[in-house]
Amino acid sequence: MKTKTISYNRQNIYFQLFFWIALFLFGIARAYEDYNGGMFKQLVIYNFCHWIFQILTANFIYYVLIRHLFDPKRYAEFIFYLLLSLYSISAINRIFIVHVAEPFFTHEPKDSLISIFTDIRYLLFHYTFPIISGTFIFISIMFFMRYKDEKENTTQLEKEKTELELKSLKSQLNPHFLFNTLNNIYSLSISNSDKTSQSISQLSDILDYILYKGQKKWVPVADELRIIDDYIALESLRYSDERLKIARKTAITSPNSIPPLLYLTLVENAFKHGAGKSAEQTEIKIEVETNKKESVFRIENTYGDISDQHEKGIGLENIKRQLEYHYQGRFSFHISRENNIFSVEIITSSQYD
Repeated sequence: MKTKTISYNRQNIYFQLFFWIALFLFGIARAYEDYNGGMFKQLVIYNFCHWIFQILTANFIYYVLIRHLFDPKRYAEFIFYLLLSLYSISAINRIFIVHVAEPFFTHEPKDSLISIFTDIRYLLFHYTFPIISGTFIFISIMFFMRYKDEKENTTQLEKEKTELELKSLKSQLNPHFLFNTLNNIYSLSISNSDKTSQSISQLSDILDYILYKGQKKWVPVADELRIIDDYIALESLRYSDERLKIARKTAITSPNSIPPLLYLTLVENAFKHGAGKSAEQTEIKIEVETNKKESVFRIENTYGDISDQHEKGIGLENIKRQLEYHYQGRFSFHISRENNIFSVEIITSSQYD
């Protein structure tokens, strides 16, 4: 935050130096076209005096009146103090020119303070309007810069908020994988199965993937598929061949990447809401295809209870959020139910940020 403030202050100083110097040089160039000789020198002095008060007025109006009155919507006070400050600064500007600047190049009688403060028309056309012209341009640019900064800050905050939400969803999801696989290994250990050690190794691979690669933004599709194989192997231990039928088809022709746990979550849902909820035979079909243009993942499973709703879990909601965050519309996410078959298809672009 401190570094950001220093950067903003430095940017503001550079802008003000460039803007006010450019404005002064523009006024000098315009005067040079109309006058020369001694008259030109006088105009340079007058322009310099007006220029100083333009800088003071613009910064006072923006950083004091606008920030403390206009932004909090105290409009009546803002208008009152704006008019009062313009009148006061214009009068002080004229006093400065008459009593400080003019004695260096003229010996004409000086206007009295009373005449300076009471000649409103002269103040308005020769001092207030020149001050307002530079101030208006300055404030307009400052508002544009502030709007740009606020928009960038809002975008950054939304991005950070989305990242935190996704991390939170992943942290909710990970223990569910652990719970399922530990139950499988527990069943194997009770029966003294020879597959216990293999299952522990597969569980270790799953945990390693979740704890390390699962926290990355992108992982290769091939890595996700290897973990899916481990997960299917662990889940399959709970069911006989007659109880569970699994068909897999892969066509990996391009080394595309995806957000971690994207496909694995759908596989978990297929087991949870298919074989886990039905006593009848469950079929799960998985198809994966990658090419230079896109990655395609399809999964379908049969289920016995037609009232079962996959959306009740956090899995599908997590997938939708991840797709929206990572692909910004460059994806297709289709869910369908027909004849007690639940299917999901995800098509994602191979190009990503």
